[in-house]
Amino acid sequence: MSNLVIGMIGTGCLFGGILLGINVMVVLGLVGAFGLAALVGFNASTALLSTVFFETTHSFHFSVIPLFLLMGFFAMRAGLGEDLFEATSRWMGNLRGGLAISTTMGAAAFGAASGSSVGTATVFTKLALPQMLDRGYDKSLASASIAIAGTLAVMIPPSALVVVYGILTDSSIGALLIAGFIPGIIFAVLLCVAIWLTVLRRPELAPLDPTQYTLREKLASLRLAGPLVLIIFCIVSGLYVGVFTPTEAGAVGAALTLLLAIIRHRGLKAVQIGATLIETIRTSAMIFGILISALLFSKFLALSGLANAVGGYLTGLDVDPWVIVVLVSIIYLVLGMMMDAPALLAITLPITHPVMMSLGFDPVWFGIFVVLLVEIGAVTPPVGINCFVVQAASEGRVRLEDVFKGLVPFVLAGFAMLVLLYVFPQIALFLPSRM
Repeated sequence: MSNLVIGMIGTGCLFGGILLGINVMVVLGLVGAFGLAALVGFNASTALLSTVFFETTHSFHFSVIPLFLLMGFFAMRAGLGEDLFEATSRWMGNLRGGLAISTTMGAAAFGAASGSSVGTATVFTKLALPQMLDRGYDKSLASASIAIAGTLAVMIPPSALVVVYGILTDSSIGALLIAGFIPGIIFAVLLCVAIWLTVLRRPELAPLDPTQYTLREKLASLRLAGPLVLIIFCIVSGLYVGVFTPTEAGAVGAALTLLLAIIRHRGLKAVQIGATLIETIRTSAMIFGILISALLFSKFLALSGLANAVGGYLTGLDVDPWVIVVLVSIIYLVLGMMMDAPALLAITLPITHPVMMSLGFDPVWFGIFVVLLVEIGAVTPPVGINCFVVQAASEGRVRLEDVFKGLVPFVLAGFAMLVLLYVFPQIALFLPSRM
C-alpha cells in the first residue's frame, strides 16, 4: 500500500470519526499516531511522538494562550461586559436600532478583552437580549445581532484563535495580532451598517427608545468601560511599537484586567481568582491537546505525501487565484458549520496553508482571512455554535429558528468583509508592515 493511499485512508477515518461524534482531539491524535506508525514503523513513530510533545509543551509561544484566556476570564468575572454595554447603550441607545448597534460595539470592545467568541455571545445575550426584547425589538434581529457580534472577539486583538493559527503555521504571532485590528474595526462598522439598513427598511423591527441621557450621565458611564478600552489600546500599541512581546502583552493585559475587576468589586472575593485560574487551566489544556494532536496529524499528512498531492493539484489548475480562494472559502464555511474553530484550523491548515503560500499570498493576510471565515461558519446553520449559545443563554425567550432567521444581513456583511480583504489586502497588512 502506497503512502498516499495510507494518507487518504487516514483522512477518511478522521472525518468519519468526527461525523460519529468522537472528540476531535482524540480522533486527530489517534489518526496521526497510527498513521505515522503505518508509514515509518512503530519505533520511528514513537520517537516522532515524543519530539512533538516536547517541542509543543516547552515552546515559549504557547504561554500566550493561557495569559490571553486569563485576561478574558477576569474580564467576564469582573462584569466588564455590563459596563461596556451600559456605556454604549447610553451613547447610541436612542437611535433606531441603537441597542443592537450598542451591542455590536460593546461586544467588539469586550471581545478584544476576552478573546472568546462564545464567551462574548453568552455575556451579551444575558445583558442585551432582555433589554432589546423588553423594548419591542424583533426576536430575530436582537438574537442574531448578538450571535454575529460574538465573532468580533477573534478579530480584534488580543485573540487566542489568531495565536493558534500562528503556532500551527509558524507565523509571526505579533504581526498576526496587530493585523486583526483594522479588519476587526471595519467588520464591526459593517455589522452596524447592516443593522441600520435593516431597521431603515423595516422600522417595526426596532422601535425608537424614548430614554434620553444627559451628557453628564453619558460621561459617567465611561468610568470603568473607558479604562478597559484604554487597556486594549495599550496592548495593541505596545505590540505595534515593540515595547513588549505577545506573551508580555498577555501578562500585562491579565494583570490590568484583574486590577479593574478588583476596583469594580472593591475586593478580591467576587473576582473568584481560584475558580478563574481553574477555568483558564481547563480551557488551555483543551487547546493544547488539540494543537498537539493537530501537529501529529500534520506530520502524518506531510510524510504520506497527501498534503503535497492536494496542494500540487490545486496550484496546478489553470485558473485565476481568486478561484482557489473561493474554493478554500467554501471548504471553511462548510466545515465551520460542523466543528469549533481550533479544531477546524488544526485539521485544514496542513493542506490549505501551503497551497495559499504557493499561490503567493501573505501568511499574515491568510491568517486574518481564514479566522474570519471560521467565525462566519460559527453562526451559519445547521450547527452555528454561537447561535446555540445565544438560544441557550436566552432562557427560552428566543428559539434557535429565530436566531438563524435574522442572520442573513449579518452573514452578507461577513461576505462583504471577505471581499474587502481579498481586494484590499493592505487592510490586514498595513499595520504589520510598519511594525
